Amino acid sequence: MVNVIGEHATYHRQYDAPLSSDIAGVAKPNSLWVKMATNADEAADLAAEAVHASYGPPGGCASLILPADCAWSPATRKGPTLAPPKRPSVSGSVVDETARKIRDADKPVILIGGGACTEAGLRAASRLAAHGLRVTTDTFLSRQPRGAGRYNPERMQYFAEAALKDLGGSDLMVLTDTSLPVAFFAYPDTPSVLVPEGCATFTLAERGQNSVEALDALADALGVPSAATPNAPELPGSPTGAISPGTIGASIARHMPENTTVCDDAVTSGMPIFLQTKGAKPHDWLMLTGGAIGQAIPLAVGAAVACPDRKILSLNGDGAAMYTVQGLWTIARENLDVTVIVFANHTYRILGVELARTGAGAPGASAASLLDLGDPRIDWISLAKGLGLPTVRCDSAESFDKAFASAMGQRGPMFIEAALD
Repeated sequence: MVNVIGEHATYHRQYDAPLSSDIAGVAKPNSLWVKMATNADEAADLAAEAVHASYGPPGGCASLILPADCAWSPATRKGPTLAPPKRPSVSGSVVDETARKIRDADKPVILIGGGACTEAGLRAASRLAAHGLRVTTDTFLSRQPRGAGRYNPERMQYFAEAALKDLGGSDLMVLTDTSLPVAFFAYPDTPSVLVPEGCATFTLAERGQNSVEALDALADALGVPSAATPNAPELPGSPTGAISPGTIGASIARHMPENTTVCDDAVTSGMPIFLQTKGAKPHDWLMLTGGAIGQAIPLAVGAAVACPDRKILSLNGDGAAMYTVQGLWTIARENLDVTVIVFANHTYRILGVELARTGAGAPGASAASLLDLGDPRIDWISLAKGLGLPTVRCDSAESFDKAFASAMGQRGPMFIEAALD
């Protein structure tokens, strides 16, 4: 992804005009590459460089700051065409050493992330899983192909205690296109690093290396067959009764069409839906990688513009959606094929969970009010209607299943409030 960010004209910046700001300072924490043009010809060169940099490794966002006069002035030439960079290969000696360590281990686990979680990477990882090795992904990935016919590995637990319990007994962790796993936050008497005591770590592929090639080479070194059996379609039955993240996940799995792109910012409602959709039709799952909620609505806008032939599904906690609610207007204005689901429990439940884990005890009235989204109660239907979206409120499993099936059967925007309170 390349961001082109407007800036005051080069000669105007010296006057500290209104709206002057440290654009580079804002962009750097979120970008792999940040540069500013000083003239039109340099803008042409930097545009090519930005596209090249966005491919990585490891891949991400490049931000080109474009002063106004660099945009309105004529350029004397075009910028170059640069080929995307190639990821460097992992050496054969590292692959052989990894295979040796796996053979010597009693309970090894392969932790994969980034480029190892592409469709090709998951195919390679499935060979190792078929060989009896445990494969798990990072807790959050920028993108993961999922669904029937694809290998769906385990996912590392979010909470530190749960992750360490789940990995208990592992004596080797092989890192592939990822780094040492750490907890999101520090808590009293809880380790920061999510590697069980006595478990050694070894890196097969650094971030930015060709992890797909490395996984296939590792499978070859272990004598694993070239193909693994993909998972079969496995759809849940028609959900009934009280609405919950589990019943919503069942409906999503049953009705979303092939090649749906799911933008996940469902927070505490997310994991049941993720688990229920394992055997759905092939789809892509885009996750919250940085931990700052509010991503799913703007992410869905970008996905819909990039892939207008795909159905886009935006999953949002109600607290998360409030950060970027103006994106609903963009979805309506551009008539994007996006179905937005807001899980309305009228509380910052994830913050309540995190507060409890600090051991601080029950929150007092003032602290509790900071986690409450019900006073005043957000009228999501009126809000979404006011921003131009067709809406429906669902308070049972059956009503949600019907509304979601209808949304998936037609093109264009739709807003569904899942009333979980």
